[in-house]
Amino acid sequence: MPAKRYKVLLTEPERQHLLSFISTGKAAARKLTHARILLQADESPGQPHWTDQHIREALHVSGRTIERVRQTFVEEGFDAALHHKKRAQPGHQKFDGDKEAHLIAIACSAAPEGRLRWTLQLLADHMVALHHFESISAETIRQVLKKTKLSLG
Repeated sequence: MPAKRYKVLLTEPERQHLLSFISTGKAAARKLTHARILLQADESPGQPHWTDQHIREALHVSGRTIERVRQTFVEEGFDAALHHKKRAQPGHQKFDGDKEAHLIAIACSAAPEGRLRWTLQLLADHMVALHHFESISAETIRQVLKKTKLSLG
């Protein structure tokens, strides 16, 4: 078995904090699981640490999750290993309010000639033809319409 890249060495105050944190049980499941991983992976002298295989089986998590918690603890610290990191930038969003309103107006208008109704692909192609986007998928159109609770049916 290869040597672990990231070793968890908890201080006594950190260990006590994790134990009290888990005993209350009043936190997100992800935080509680990360706390349990840290406690079981602790390789401080005198602490009976578990193997990654044992942690995986006991906590029903992947080996990658265990490695990621270890890495975050070593590189970013105790708090970062427990708390979810906020994204530096929001996800890339193609639609703004104006484009969304225009899409809804088109979807609610009469279908193109020769068609009974707008399809997701027709809407995507039309938004590209109007130079709103260089490209856009039918799935993105579907998600926007779903978000606005608009049905093409």
